[in-house]
Amino acid sequence: MEILLEDTRIVLGDGVALRFIPADQKRPAKHQLLVEFADGSALVATVQMYGGMWCFREGEFDNPYYQIACTKPSPLSEEFDAVYFAGLLDEKGRKKSAKAFLATEQRIPGLGNGGLQDILYQANIHPKRSMASVIDQELESLFLAIKSTLWQMAEQGGRDTEKDLFGQPGGYRTVLSRNTVNTPCPRCGELIRKEAYMGGSIYYCSTCQLR
Repeated sequence: MEILLEDTRIVLGDGVALRFIPADQKRPAKHQLLVEFADGSALVATVQMYGGMWCFREGEFDNPYYQIACTKPSPLSEEFDAVYFAGLLDEKGRKKSAKAFLATEQRIPGLGNGGLQDILYQANIHPKRSMASVIDQELESLFLAIKSTLWQMAEQGGRDTEKDLFGQPGGYRTVLSRNTVNTPCPRCGELIRKEAYMGGSIYYCSTCQLR
């Protein structure tokens, strides 16, 4: 998220929890950013694990991930179509796993580890599967899963594993997440599994998402 303040920008990356605190409520003891308003209310940000925050004047921030994200179309936009998505799978991309392809190097701005779990489930692709093995029909299914799943998450106020400015969980009920691990897959009944991979966790159904 990017906040514009005259000639200054504040950028909050994935992994930063932002909360609105009314004037009559106590601020949390631990935080990395506190923005207080004239009426006594405030915005409080805390960094979780890999999250990052930056404050800079216009044109002074040369972070490559930020620059790349600013130039690429949002997956919710019309510019992000099937032709554009297919073009992302170049020779370098084919050498990566499905998780690495979707969530690294800012190929798809805003798409991180949490959002990709249900996307790969809907496309029947295992997070560890090599993109070199994905055929055209599966790539089309993956594209449609990205568009439809992210739209649902946006329309329903985010995933139920995250909270909004007012501390309320999102309305999108995740199929694969910490909330559903070891519960039956809604398709086949196999227990949903959790595994450490690429510095984070992946969730999958070993029956529906074959490698």
